[in-house]
Amino acid sequence: MIKKFLKTFLLIELLRGMAVTLRVFFKRKVTIRYPEEKTPLSPRFRALHALRRYPNGEERCIGCKLCEAVCPALAITIDVHERDDGTRRTTRYDIDLIKCIFCGFCEEACPVDAIVETSIHEYHGEDRGDLYYTKEMLLAIGDKYESVIAKSKAADRKYK
Repeated sequence: MIKKFLKTFLLIELLRGMAVTLRVFFKRKVTIRYPEEKTPLSPRFRALHALRRYPNGEERCIGCKLCEAVCPALAITIDVHERDDGTRRTTRYDIDLIKCIFCGFCEEACPVDAIVETSIHEYHGEDRGDLYYTKEMLLAIGDKYESVIAKSKAADRKYK
């Protein structure tokens, strides 16, 4: 009882809190100034999706729908059309990034490396519709960053 009274009267808890504050106050700061300073990303980091093309310009996706089937969040929607030569190509390839959990299953399931998850994490959407990526948008991302994606894929094969 007396011990509790002395702790309360002498404000021991307050002094302990101030001691912690003083210890942390003089330590090196860990805050970064984000747009100017970047933290290193893991090589396994997965972010924005992209659809790739072959060097001749034809899209890689063969419409097998494995990525749609394996997606646990049901974020991928694909419609397929069969061409005159008997091959299939997608007419619709949509990814809802609000639903997507960036698990990478779609990338692993793809037999032709058509869908990839890049390390591009600096994108945003102000409305829900802004994070609904269509086939044309995904192909544009793939075209823009193909050199980075190809280099990343080559590094992945090296470690497998």
